[in-house]
Amino acid sequence: MSTDKGLDDADRLLPTPSDCPRPRRYSDFGTLGEALDYAAGTERGLNFHDARGTLVRAYPFAMLRADALAAARRLLAQGVKPGDRLALIAETGPEFAALFFGAVYAGAWPVPLPLPTSFGGREAYIDQLKVQLGSCDPSLLFYPDELAALCGAAAEAVGVTGIVWEHFAEGDAPDIALPDARPDEIAYLQYSSGSTRFPHGVAVTHRQLLSNLAAHSIGMDIRDGDRCVSWLPWYHDMGLVGCLLSPVANQVSVDYLKTEDFARRPLAWLDLISRNPGTTLSYSPTFGYDICARRIGSQTPVAERFDLSRWRIAGNGADMIRPDVMQAFVDAFAPAGFQASAFLPSYGLAEATLAVSIMPPGEGIVVELVEETQLSGGSVSAHRPQRYRAVVNCGVPARGMAIEIRDEDGNVLPDKAIGKLWCSGTSVMEGYFRDPEATAACMQDGWLDTGDMAYMSGGYVYIVGRAKDMIIINGKNHWPQDIEWAVEQLPGFKSGDIAAFAITTPGGEETPAVLVQCRTSDPSERTRLRDMIRDKVRTITGMNCVVELVPPRTLPRTSSGKLSRAKARNLYLSGEIQPYDLAA
Repeated sequence: MSTDKGLDDADRLLPTPSDCPRPRRYSDFGTLGEALDYAAGTERGLNFHDARGTLVRAYPFAMLRADALAAARRLLAQGVKPGDRLALIAETGPEFAALFFGAVYAGAWPVPLPLPTSFGGREAYIDQLKVQLGSCDPSLLFYPDELAALCGAAAEAVGVTGIVWEHFAEGDAPDIALPDARPDEIAYLQYSSGSTRFPHGVAVTHRQLLSNLAAHSIGMDIRDGDRCVSWLPWYHDMGLVGCLLSPVANQVSVDYLKTEDFARRPLAWLDLISRNPGTTLSYSPTFGYDICARRIGSQTPVAERFDLSRWRIAGNGADMIRPDVMQAFVDAFAPAGFQASAFLPSYGLAEATLAVSIMPPGEGIVVELVEETQLSGGSVSAHRPQRYRAVVNCGVPARGMAIEIRDEDGNVLPDKAIGKLWCSGTSVMEGYFRDPEATAACMQDGWLDTGDMAYMSGGYVYIVGRAKDMIIINGKNHWPQDIEWAVEQLPGFKSGDIAAFAITTPGGEETPAVLVQCRTSDPSERTRLRDMIRDKVRTITGMNCVVELVPPRTLPRTSSGKLSRAKARNLYLSGEIQPYDLAA
């Protein structure tokens, strides 16, 4: 899709530089298009790597801008109007980036949609696309040629015109005047992860986006010479906003691995950081750090293979942050120069554009031990020993963001009191696209009910769990994360293998159910594992539970890769998830 006819192959394989003499601006633009216009005056840009971390395409911001302007004119020539939605399969590459910004220049609203995952298969992916296309009601759906069969089927089913983006790039780009964008117009639609409900299209304006991107640059203390490495998917808010739009608006060069390449070879992420001397910034959910720490064996020459000494901001967000995983990563990679102080926990969600709170750089992972009865809203019992959970500090409110912890009646709670986290600020969404009821359910007088439980301590935010995931048995609250983490401590299980939720027994009683992915085929071993899990959960919750062993790769994920407990529960109750048949 490039217009770089004058560059030879050797030039294309030189990465864009980290440094640039042009003064850096920190997202102080009126629109996203203006941000790219300015970034194009630098030599920085996007760099795409193959599965082994070899650079296959350097894409300076100037080239991105030229391709985006050409795409905008092609769109307008095809009859696309300002305010139209353009659905884009969010493959990490220059084609998606050019179409995304082309839609922005044309005044349309780009809508990133997920790639297929290994879960669910062909029909599940087509069904997911059909629902999201029906929700955003786009004029066109763009996708890479290798996904033409899947995406074309979804587009045809809902009456949307599907276009292979390689074919679209070959069309003429007539000299058509582009519309003028205004800061309070919608820039794009972002689908939330949908871990507790089907995802909604979050409408984000240019002003809200750039406010949040400025908060990124200030919160992370972006400096001259900084460089980013990312494998995060562009259909998720942390990948799109944090690792594509923020680098453009803050003029940071980025090196990308595709998400599926990271999944196959996780250590390629750390190899890429090591081979790029200027790399100082990289983000991941907890599971990314977890899988890398697990892949390092005792025989791996960590200090010889990796150099992580310049990694200044190791961001963490998008799911519950686990201090045990972070410590395991430090233990594994300290010989390569990784410093624990580089960890930068944060908290955010698509409905707030992205960042709600960010840990000040250099403070690392900070935890507080909270007694479990405080987490569940009960009182300490004299008849059992106290048990504590380490809750991670997720930083201070991002610039332009206010946070309140409220009880069920809407009263603001004091420090250390657990309640619902509400936020308000310059980057909170306009609302869900064409869904006023869902918007009204979570928005009140400019404040957003995040649906997450948290508390404040000395100005810092501590995230406890997801309110809608709460398991309430006999009037007592139990966090599913506590049950899942307990099972993960047993040998043979890992993060993502377990889903805990409440079900109603035939006798009408509420009880926790635990689905566990099991890799052994031996019936007696399965029975032993089930009993061991049941005993472990009993020690944590004080009650019996239903334990079901299911085949590997059974538990459903959201588009961002997180466990979807709500969907797991629905599939289990409907019989679509079939547990192994164990003897009683």
